[in-house]
Amino acid sequence: MDLHNTVSVREGAASDSQRRYLVLDRTLPIRSESLFTQNDEVLIAHQGEHYRLRRTRNGKLILTK
Repeated sequence: MDLHNTVSVREGAASDSQRRYLVLDRTLPIRSESLFTQNDEVLIAHQGEHYRLRRTRNGKLILTK
C-alpha cells in the first residue's frame, strides 16, 4: 500500500487510533458517494484554511471557504 497517496477521513473528534484511511488511485476519479456517506457536507482542511464541500438537493456541488 502506498501511504503517500492516502487521505485521512475523520469522523467527529476521533482519536488517532480511530481514524480511517482511504487509499487513492490517482488514475481514477473519486466518487462523490464515497465523500458524502453520512450527510451532505464534507469539511476540507487545505493550507491552513477550512472549506466546506456541500451537495445540494439538485445534486450539484458547492465549495465555500
